[in-house]
Amino acid sequence: MKKYVCTTCGTQYQPSDQEPDGCVICMEERQYVHPDGQTWTTLMEMKESGIYSNRLIHEQPGLTSITTEPRFGIGQTAYLLEEQGYRLLWDCISYLDEATKELLSQDGGIDAIALSHPHYYSTQAEWAKTFDCPIYIHEDDWQWVQDPSDRIIFWKGESNVLSNGITLYRLGGHFKGGAVLHWENTRTNQGVLLTGDIIQVVADQQWVSFMYSYPNLIPLPAEKVGAMARAVKPLSYNQLYNAFHREIPDNADQAVQRSAERYIKALNGSWFST
Repeated sequence: MKKYVCTTCGTQYQPSDQEPDGCVICMEERQYVHPDGQTWTTLMEMKESGIYSNRLIHEQPGLTSITTEPRFGIGQTAYLLEEQGYRLLWDCISYLDEATKELLSQDGGIDAIALSHPHYYSTQAEWAKTFDCPIYIHEDDWQWVQDPSDRIIFWKGESNVLSNGITLYRLGGHFKGGAVLHWENTRTNQGVLLTGDIIQVVADQQWVSFMYSYPNLIPLPAEKVGAMARAVKPLSYNQLYNAFHREIPDNADQAVQRSAERYIKALNGSWFST
């Protein structure tokens, strides 16, 4: 049996004798089935192809980004952060090879994995098995897990402290269990918010946005965006990193608040007329 991986979104499925009928992640309105149809691969086939590799970039002390080249699936970035000896992988990517394993193991491995939402579950079970660590997913998104693992911990409530200086917050929005990660970053005392695309950095990287579906451009209600902005307002952070290697390097907390205000005015028809 094989663990098939959807080539459009990068989600790995539990072992089966044949390809799944379709990808439940892609068939839902927050994602899409590729116009050329559903196709599958496996992690083993990806490794044997010799096409893919992971690029690790030192973003700042205690923070490393990990992306697959050439782009695979959604093309998201995962982040490995370290706070007081605790090493957390934030979000996940599909491709994992021996070179990546060796590089990360040399620096101390991974103590835990935490996910923002189902689009980045990818091959999380393989990563957790490789590094012998737990996976943290909000319980509101349990039904989207396609490769069940006894390493998954479904956390409850609105926040979850993983370690000193590292806390998950459920904001909802893009998915009901959509979460962001607040890192206190005691090295600089300049907090960092890692958001996946629960809060999305846009082309003008002094602003963010909030969507129910990004590829299909379905917005969130104004009331929900206001609640998300209020949830992160008490947090102390200066920088924000999203899932696609975009960041707001300074005054990110202010950027989120003014972006939410603009979004709400646009939806309510009080910002512009056209």
